[in-house]
Amino acid sequence: MNILVTGGAGYIGSHTCKALAAAGFNPVVYDNISRGYERAIKWGKWVKGDLSDHAHLVRSLIDYKIEAVVHFAAYIVVGESSSDPAAYYQNNVLGTLSLLSAMKQAQVKKIVFSSTAAVYGTPKSVPLTEDHPLEPINPYGWSKFMSEKMILDFQRSYGFQGMILRYFNASGADPELEVGEDHVPETHLIPLVVRAALGGKPLQIFGNDYPTNDGSCIRDYIHVSDLAQAHVLALQKINTSNQSGIYNLGNGSGYSVFEVIKVVEAVSGKKVPTTIVPRRVGDPATLIANSSLAKAELGWCPKYAELETIVKGTYEWELGREFRSGL
Repeated sequence: MNILVTGGAGYIGSHTCKALAAAGFNPVVYDNISRGYERAIKWGKWVKGDLSDHAHLVRSLIDYKIEAVVHFAAYIVVGESSSDPAAYYQNNVLGTLSLLSAMKQAQVKKIVFSSTAAVYGTPKSVPLTEDHPLEPINPYGWSKFMSEKMILDFQRSYGFQGMILRYFNASGADPELEVGEDHVPETHLIPLVVRAALGGKPLQIFGNDYPTNDGSCIRDYIHVSDLAQAHVLALQKINTSNQSGIYNLGNGSGYSVFEVIKVVEAVSGKKVPTTIVPRRVGDPATLIANSSLAKAELGWCPKYAELETIVKGTYEWELGREFRSGL
């Protein structure tokens, strides 16, 4: 089965291409390399293209005999979305519309969509379930909300099948270290803590006065390879049923910033230099997932749920950066 993976040169996309290939699928990466890396395309063919190029999308879907799409391609930096919302609505929302319209024209009606817990906004209760109200508090969250809405409308009106996967905090690296996290700039906490431990810039802690045990934000960290496996299971579910679904993907346990720092220090044997800075606008105190629906309906079972395992993978990946060309 040939699968078009938009954004397949990115962090989660590249790990998912590996998982798809291991499961017997044929990934075809569609990526313009604006935020991904050609060196991360190791599984499947690469089609260099932009979501805005509708005609190129249609040709690619037809020429490669695509049977389903896994859609990652999006801008993901919350702060950037607030300073430049136009870019996020252009790329994330209109890009998704262009993709869905091309799929409709090419008669490809199966899609797995990379969404986010940011669609929930500030939690009214935790752990979050899929029926929690959707009240995004930044343009990034709104762009994913709008993309979800379009997919649901295409399901109702055009017979699409859609799996919407709402990630919590993607983290870690491929256990074989063939791919890992290479965002520029890096905004995810765990690699920033690891880099601080390895002699990089001191870690900025955005607020230490939240209503949590130690005053720092609490997040649910989910290993990127476990996320990748969820996409494989979602595709298999689409292929064996006419069902669609919306699923949270998290480990169901939360760790504060200071707890993450302690684990990094234990793994690395190094002290993490830190500095306290003001809170960021829109950061909820606690985000924890209830992923029981994904486990029950997709058969999803995270293999790398321990924070120490996630941190060790990131640490090993960061240690190897100097030996990998182009980094």
